[in-house]
Amino acid sequence: MRASVGDRILVHGRTVGQQDRQAEVIEVLGPDGAPPFRVRFDDGHETLMSPGPDIVIRHIAEEA
Repeated sequence: MRASVGDRILVHGRTVGQQDRQAEVIEVLGPDGAPPFRVRFDDGHETLMSPGPDIVIRHIAEEA
């Protein structure tokens, strides 16, 4: 799974009633767009993330 700075990550809720969350990739720490990624969630929280099966990456180039 590869990403670029500015891409959006959608994290699906893992349990019933848990909302999906969105984050923006602000730094790519792996080689050639590979994880881990530093992301900023819509509430301002930042964290390092290595995507799992509950993640969808929306590339900004696809949205343009």
